[in-house]
Amino acid sequence: MQLSNNKILITGGASGIGFAMAERFVAEGNTVIICGRRADALADAAKAVPSLITRQCDLSKSEERVALFAWVAAEHGDTNVLVSNAGIQQWMSVEDDDFFQRAMDEININVTAPLHLTSLFLKLKSLTTIINVTSGLSFVPMVKTPVYPATKAFFHSFTVALRELVHARNIEVIEAIPPALNTDLGGKGLHDFAPPVSEFIASIFAQLKEGKIALTFGFTEALSQAGQEVIGPIFKRLNQLN
Repeated sequence: MQLSNNKILITGGASGIGFAMAERFVAEGNTVIICGRRADALADAAKAVPSLITRQCDLSKSEERVALFAWVAAEHGDTNVLVSNAGIQQWMSVEDDDFFQRAMDEININVTAPLHLTSLFLKLKSLTTIINVTSGLSFVPMVKTPVYPATKAFFHSFTVALRELVHARNIEVIEAIPPALNTDLGGKGLHDFAPPVSEFIASIFAQLKEGKIALTFGFTEALSQAGQEVIGPIFKRLNQLN
């Protein structure tokens, strides 16, 4: 992927990893569009990085995903990079009364939305690159978030397949695989122990410059290549199992 002179749409770009990616892509000389559900978060992001183009959009709704694509096609038809970053993480138990509804909400945002956006944005003749943000939990689940790792495992598998499906169109498919980072994913304070997002961004942009298509950081480098002999003990430690 060339790192400058792109027009890039980043979903969930007003905070966390999405905003950090937007900020860095702008610094690299790109035009960046971010979308998100909350108008206040988008306004804060635009205040911090004035060149950002913002669009309010609730990706849980099919009609708003269609409207987002229609707007991009009409107003920013030269968009050539789609970054599917938006996601939610639910800390819950299968015995919770609202488990099923919360699980479906998570599947809708983490799986249905990026699949739908992929199918829509492939209609753009200008598209050259798709970046999908998955997770280290794609490879080893955390039982306190029983559905989130499953959605990311699905997205990882889809990304691998997508890379082959669009190869003939010369569309590059890149997977960013973060570990736990100090963001508000899942709730405020849950990831205060984790490395800062800035370290992850510095690492993956160095990898992009090297031409890598699987962008890892910290323990996700080992996880992405590990067999069960490595993943099994990590699963037990992560979930504090004997």
